[in-house]
Amino acid sequence: MATVTDATFAEEVLAAELPVLVKFTASWCPPCRMIAPVLAEIAQEEGHRLKVVSLDVDENPSTTNAYGVLSMPTLMLFRAGEPVRSLVGARSKRRLLEELGEAL
Repeated sequence: MATVTDATFAEEVLAAELPVLVKFTASWCPPCRMIAPVLAEIAQEEGHRLKVVSLDVDENPSTTNAYGVLSMPTLMLFRAGEPVRSLVGARSKRRLLEELGEAL
């Protein structure tokens, strides 16, 4: 899973051709660590139709504040530069794919 920063967010996420799932995360967040392998699997299996990236909220406050992210992990799906779905908290791969399904 790729990592994005305040400096690369516009290019990597907003200008991406594919939908992009952004995990707003923090090193101190246990649920963030729990969902990491789930997102890694999704990135590998769905890479043809979905880009998955991670953004550390402590190191990238501008992007975090711009999208009003308050809880970790927040998963935000972007399409054509706009956030179309936001989910908070860890979940199973099956549940996450179901919740993202209609937005993809």
